[in-house]
Amino acid sequence: MPDAQPPEPTPEQQERLAGIRAQFQQRREIGEKLDRIKHKIGVYSGKGGVGKTTIAVNLAALLARDGASVGIFDADIDCPNVTRLLRMSEANQIADGDGDGETGSTLLPPSRFGVKVMSMAFFHQDEEEATIWRGPMIHNAITQFLQITDWGELDYLIVDLPPGTADAPLTIMQTLSLDGYVIVTTPQELARLDALRSINMIKRLDANVLGVVENLSGPIFGSGAGEELAEEANLPFLGRIGMSEEYRDTTQPPVLASEAVAAEYSAVVGALRQQLSSAAATA
Repeated sequence: MPDAQPPEPTPEQQERLAGIRAQFQQRREIGEKLDRIKHKIGVYSGKGGVGKTTIAVNLAALLARDGASVGIFDADIDCPNVTRLLRMSEANQIADGDGDGETGSTLLPPSRFGVKVMSMAFFHQDEEEATIWRGPMIHNAITQFLQITDWGELDYLIVDLPPGTADAPLTIMQTLSLDGYVIVTTPQELARLDALRSINMIKRLDANVLGVVENLSGPIFGSGAGEELAEEANLPFLGRIGMSEEYRDTTQPPVLASEAVAAEYSAVVGALRQQLSSAAATA
């Protein structure tokens, strides 16, 4: 008897296979776009308002001040704030790419304080505009930014993730191969709990957590939750950033204006570099 031929895939199976091929191609294209970046680091927490963007911007500004080539991808599509903290002008937001149709276009990120930035804020006509999008649209926006932004050669790409454990951070974790994540918490109990939830999400996706930073530490809110969280999750404690009146000057990142703030972030950067080296050695 002749060998039995395998059955033809059903339309549903064909659609599923096409989706898998498209995802593979998308990830390959993103990988090629980012292959000149040495280190890719996510700044993340489950709760909003703990200072993820402040941490991301000041880490990037300090690294750039010390001579590294740095970029920030603002992955918070509906509430982007990186451009506000860096006081970036929308007038010089995008340089056009090769102009080869929509799929061939390239976004060239502008820079401020030596930090290249790509953000949804560049596409808002009004800074106070609300982006009222469902999950699939946010997913598509994130992946499109990753596909068509040309960062060039960078020592560090800092990814400022949105809060939560849903579509937007999940898209980043499944699409972008990061070296690891910096988890931000504040001393409050609820912030610590949500930070632990975000750590558990990262671990379930087999990604790397580089360590924990405690923000807004000091006599008003207390301190110690970051170290407790790091110990509970068996992670490195990267450092503590205190509340300071230096943050009232919004003309530039405080690390560029205050030696005390710069010292706090320098300690975090030193610990972060150590974790990146350890991760590379065990890879």
